[in-house]
Amino acid sequence: MQTHFSLAQLADPEIEAANGILRSCVHCGLCTATCPTFVLLGDELDSPRGRIYLVKDMLENDRPATARVARHIDRCLSCLSCMTTCPSGVHYMHLVDHARRRIEETFRRPLPDRWLRAVLARIIPSPTLFRLALAGAALARPLAPLAPLAGAALGGRIRAMLRLAPSMPQPPSPMDRPQVFPAEGARRGRVALLTGCAQRVLAPSINEATVRVLTRHGFEVAVVAGAGCCGSLAHHMGKERPALAAARANIDAWTREADSRGLDAIAVNASGCGTTLKDYGWMLRGDPAYADKAARIAALARDATEILEEAGLRPPVAPDAAGRAVTYHSACSMRHGQKLVAGPPELLRQAGFRVAEPREAHLCCGSAGTYNILEPEIAERLKARKLAHIAATAPEIVAAGNIGCMAQLADGAGVPTVHTVELLDWATGGPRPRAIPPRPGDEGV
Repeated sequence: MQTHFSLAQLADPEIEAANGILRSCVHCGLCTATCPTFVLLGDELDSPRGRIYLVKDMLENDRPATARVARHIDRCLSCLSCMTTCPSGVHYMHLVDHARRRIEETFRRPLPDRWLRAVLARIIPSPTLFRLALAGAALARPLAPLAPLAGAALGGRIRAMLRLAPSMPQPPSPMDRPQVFPAEGARRGRVALLTGCAQRVLAPSINEATVRVLTRHGFEVAVVAGAGCCGSLAHHMGKERPALAAARANIDAWTREADSRGLDAIAVNASGCGTTLKDYGWMLRGDPAYADKAARIAALARDATEILEEAGLRPPVAPDAAGRAVTYHSACSMRHGQKLVAGPPELLRQAGFRVAEPREAHLCCGSAGTYNILEPEIAERLKARKLAHIAATAPEIVAAGNIGCMAQLADGAGVPTVHTVELLDWATGGPRPRAIPPRPGDEGV
C-alpha cells in the first residue's frame, strides 16, 4: 500500500511504525473472509482492509478521529484472525491499537459511552472493586427489565453486564496471595504465575488448578508481590496510560524476582493476558528505562499449556475423567494472538479425553475483553454462531484457555464450561472441577 506521510510525520516513531505496517498491506482482501464482523455485517469498513483505509486516511491527514472511524474501529474484536490469514504479514494488531489510542486522545464520545468505558477500565482490573461490582450486579439482576429506560445503547450494555455477571462472586483464593509453592519431587524449573484480575474473581479455581498441575510436574511456582493486571483491558480501549502503568508494575515485580531468585518462565492461564504480556517489548520499546526489561519479561511469558507441553504431561490417573467428550474452544488470543493451535487439544487427548473441535474454530465467540459489553448485539450473534457449532459436536464438557470465552459461552453451552488447565489438573491427580458432575458409577471415585 502506498503511503504519503511527510518527513516531519515520520519523525514520530509511532507514525513510522504505522507507516511500515500500512505499506506491507497489498489490498488482497483475504482477511475479509476470516473477519467475524465482515462475515456478519458484510460492510467493507467492518473488515480489516476497510479499517486499514480508515486509519491510513486519519493518520496521513493528521486528523482527529471522527464518529465514523470510532464506530468501525470499535466494532473490531481484535481477534487477530486477519493476521493468521494475511499472506503479507500485516501486523494489524499494532495498527488497530494505535488507532484506538488516537480515538481515545482525539475523539469525544457521548457521555454515557465515556462513563461506561471509564467504569470498566477502573473496576475490572481491580479484584476488590470487581468483586464488589459483581455483588451489586447480583442484587440488581431483577431490575434488568428496566435497563431500556437508560436508552437504547446504554440499556443494551447494562443488560449485557447483568447477564454476564455470576449469581454471586466467589471469595478470594488464599493461593492468589504472594507466596512460593514448592515443586513436587525434583525441581525442573521455577515460574512466576500471573494471577490476573478478573479471573481471580470469576473463577479462582483456575489459578488453584494451575499451581497444582505445575508443581505436580516439577515446577516451583511463585506468586510475586506487586504483580497484578496485565493492562490488556485498558490497552484495548486505547487507555494507554493505565495500560502501561500496569505493564511497568508487572515488569518491575518479575524483574526483581528473576534477579533475586531466578525465573525460567512467567506462566499465564488467560490467553488474552498472555498475548499482551508477549507484546510488552513492543509496547514499551520507546521507554529507555523499560525497553530492555520489557523485552526480557515478554520473552519469559508462556501459556501454562506451553510449559506443560514442553515438560511432557504425566500419564492420566483419574478414571472418572477418562473418555469424557470434551469440545475444545480455541480462544482467538490463543489461536491467532499466540499461534498456539495444536498444543492444548493434544494435551487434552494425552490426558485421556475424547477431544473435538467445532467448525469455524477461527471465528471469535464474541467475548473479546469488554466487547460483549460494549458491542452486545454483535457479540450475541457471534456467541449464537459459536454455540451452534459447539452443540453439533455433542460435548459433555467445553474447554477453553481464556476466562472471557468461558464467561461468554457458559450460559448457553448446556454443559460445564471449564478451563483447559482444570481438566489437565484433574486427569493427572487433581480434584474434579466443581462444575463437572460425576458420571453414574463414578460417585465414589
